[in-house]
Amino acid sequence: VDESELLTVPDGWKEPPFTREDNPKGLLEESSFATLFPKYREAYLKDCWPLVQKALSEHYVNATLDLIEGSMTVATTKKTFDPYAIIRARDLIKLLARSVPFEQVFRILQDDVACDIIKIGSLVRKKETFIKRRGRLLGPKGSTLKALELLTNCYIMVQGNTVSALGPFSGLKEVREGRKVVLDTMKNIHPIYNIKTLMIKRELSKDPELRTQSWERFLPKFKRKNLKKRKEPKKKNTKKEYTPFPPPQPESQVDKELASGEYFLKERQKKRKRMEEIKAKQADAVKKRQEERQKAFIPPKEKPVVKTKKASTEKKIDIESIKEKVKNAKKKKLGALPVEEVKLKMAADEKKKKKK
Repeated sequence: VDESELLTVPDGWKEPPFTREDNPKGLLEESSFATLFPKYREAYLKDCWPLVQKALSEHYVNATLDLIEGSMTVATTKKTFDPYAIIRARDLIKLLARSVPFEQVFRILQDDVACDIIKIGSLVRKKETFIKRRGRLLGPKGSTLKALELLTNCYIMVQGNTVSALGPFSGLKEVREGRKVVLDTMKNIHPIYNIKTLMIKRELSKDPELRTQSWERFLPKFKRKNLKKRKEPKKKNTKKEYTPFPPPQPESQVDKELASGEYFLKERQKKRKRMEEIKAKQADAVKKRQEERQKAFIPPKEKPVVKTKKASTEKKIDIESIKEKVKNAKKKKLGALPVEEVKLKMAADEKKKKKK
């Protein structure tokens, strides 16, 4: 027998159920798990708790609801024969606390169903960004989440800071891929890329020849596009070159007086020098003020007058050309007969008059 055939699981194969005959003596010790639930889930849990107890009693597991403390507890009994039943019961109360409806939760008690609770609250720092990316996971009217449920064959519930996934145990890999989609979405990778990859994998798995081959050549490789470099600011703050020496100390008033020689003058001479500087400044200010006042009396520069050229009145008139134009105009009149025909008509009219 080929080793490849031994490694593959035949289609439609199911593991036989665990019965009391497999463990007739039961469990040695009792074990229990407890979990807290939020206040808004109290009314729903109170209504569906009888159904929870009935479902767990089939596996001989006790369930208690403490509304005062706000906790759910599951524990094994002496009749419990399945050691994994308490783990399933623990997952059941965890999913109920995360707002998963009981219609989906009771499936966890089946042998071929598993669950996964993904924490997404600590993946993003800002609350606004977290809400935006969580909404991207849901999609418009829940379309993205529905597509993930169809591709991974599992129920996905987004609530608060967690994402609960519930699906078949045989397809646990798909559930883990669903987890990858959730984590990538919170890392700012759009879920459509992972959905496309899942669709391709689903089609490739149908081909028996490609099952044993690598699928990397068929899967799309999405590369992040580098954003355009931001525009450079108009004012650039250039850093000065670092020097280990401190800047030179500014000169004091005494140093300035020593350099100019004023320090050695007497008090009267110093006062006289200051008064001369003040008078020079006042004289400059008076001069500028007078110049501004005189500007109003300075006439503006007039524009030079441009002489217009006289139109030449002397025009040569060609009389003969005008006469010819008049004659031609008479000939070209509509309905007018030429001169010869007019003369002949006039002669014919005179002859008729003479006969009468």
